[in-house]
Amino acid sequence: MSALVVDTSSWVAYLGRGDGDLLDEALDEGRVRLPPLVAAELISGRMTPGQRDALEHLLSDLPLCAAGLDHWVRVGRLRAALAARGLSVSTPDAHVAQCALDLRGALLTEDGVFARMARLVPLRLA
Repeated sequence: MSALVVDTSSWVAYLGRGDGDLLDEALDEGRVRLPPLVAAELISGRMTPGQRDALEHLLSDLPLCAAGLDHWVRVGRLRAALAARGLSVSTPDAHVAQCALDLRGALLTEDGVFARMARLVPLRLA
């Protein structure tokens, strides 16, 4: 079973609707990996203090994607490679994609930029 990296857009949809069989299954199996920037984006959203505490509790149980200097160098190289092929992506989006690439896992997202990336690099979408 491969790792599943979940983008902010999919977390927001999951938390808002409360449904998501693929994410539920991956959480139950312990396959979900959390990019650090996704945690920051989620925690910074509008919610009550109780919702924020519950979200922090959920996220604290998830293993983080490794994000040492070598990861950030790969993020920069990914952005440069994509830009050379005509696709400009944000550093946060490149970080999330690079997490999935590093883990040889799949990325769960609702953001179309990742589909455009997947046409240019070996990013596997769930």
